[in-house]
Amino acid sequence: MKTELHIPSDLKFLTIVENWLLGSLEVELGASVDWTRQSNRLRLVLVEAYSNVVRHAHKNQPNLPVLIRLELKERDIALEIWDHGKGFDLSSYLPPNPEHKQENGYGWLIMNRLMDRVEYRLQVNGRNCLKLEASLPATQP
Repeated sequence: MKTELHIPSDLKFLTIVENWLLGSLEVELGASVDWTRQSNRLRLVLVEAYSNVVRHAHKNQPNLPVLIRLELKERDIALEIWDHGKGFDLSSYLPPNPEHKQENGYGWLIMNRLMDRVEYRLQVNGRNCLKLEASLPATQP
C-alpha cells in the first residue's frame, strides 16, 4: 500500500497528520498489530518530524506544503517527510547531554531510538527528505 498527504506547514494540522498515518495503517493491518503500543511510538516520531518541518524548515511560511508519504509492505513501513527548507547539516548535530539541560536536539535522538532506520537527504530536487523505517511486530497472543 502506498499513500501520501500534502498538508500546510501549520501545527493546527497535527491531529490530521496523526489520524491520517494511524488510520491508514489500521485499515491495512487491522487487529494484527498492538495499536496501543505502536500508535504511541509512531505518533511521537511523526509529531517530532512534522513539527520540526513547521518550526524550523518552513518557519513562518504556513503556505509551504509538507509532503508525507507512507509505504507499507507486509509489516514494514517507510514514512517520508519532504520539506522545502534549507535543510539540516547532520554533521553539526551534537546529541543532547542531560547535564547541560539543553532544550533542543532530542528529536533526532528520539527518532533513531524508536525507528529501525532513519535517513536524511538534503536537497533532492530542491527538497529535503527524512525517511523513517520500521517493522511493526505482530500482536502477541
